[in-house]
Amino acid sequence: MKNKRMPIPEFGSETEEQAFWSAQDSTNYVDWQKAEKALFPNLKPSLKTISLRLPEPMLNRLKVLANERDVP
Repeated sequence: MKNKRMPIPEFGSETEEQAFWSAQDSTNYVDWQKAEKALFPNLKPSLKTISLRLPEPMLNRLKVLANERDVP
């Protein structure tokens, strides 16, 4: 027996869409068994520089943890 998927509604704004998906289970709308992996090679991560005052021992520990995860 196949599950009947509901159609995805049209949204007037990104905020509406965000509210909808935060309250709904996507498995009612999308057949994840048929999903394919998507690649977006030209996307660049958005970065924002911030300033924080941290104790030196904490900063040193954060640098060690970031280095272990290959995070600059």
